[in-house]
Amino acid sequence: MEHASGFLALVNATREHVSELSVEEARALLNSSENAVLVDVREDHEWEAQHAAAAVHLGKGVFERDVEAHFPDPSTELILYCGGGYRSLLVADVAARMGYTRVHSLEGGYKAMLEAGWPMESSTDPA
Repeated sequence: MEHASGFLALVNATREHVSELSVEEARALLNSSENAVLVDVREDHEWEAQHAAAAVHLGKGVFERDVEAHFPDPSTELILYCGGGYRSLLVADVAARMGYTRVHSLEGGYKAMLEAGWPMESSTDPA
């Protein structure tokens, strides 16, 4: 996907002050911390098609409105992912400005997770 130059400039400026984790670092953090949560910030239709197993869905469009209800403790370790790692950077910046102190964006997002063989599920999978 080709992105607009203004969007890329915003993402790159945000990247300078937002923590990014590789898939391997995210996996290690999730395995070692009871306080770490994987959050999918993609659109509803993306989530429904397929998402990382054990992820929580909190789309970018409602993140600011709903994050405190989902995660009232601002020290919760949030690992955010989107399709390719751009939207999650922007959401991580917002979370930090809202007082969350341990926020990360997953480098490469969903695409990187697929390449690494991360377990996936869809909303239509039987429970």
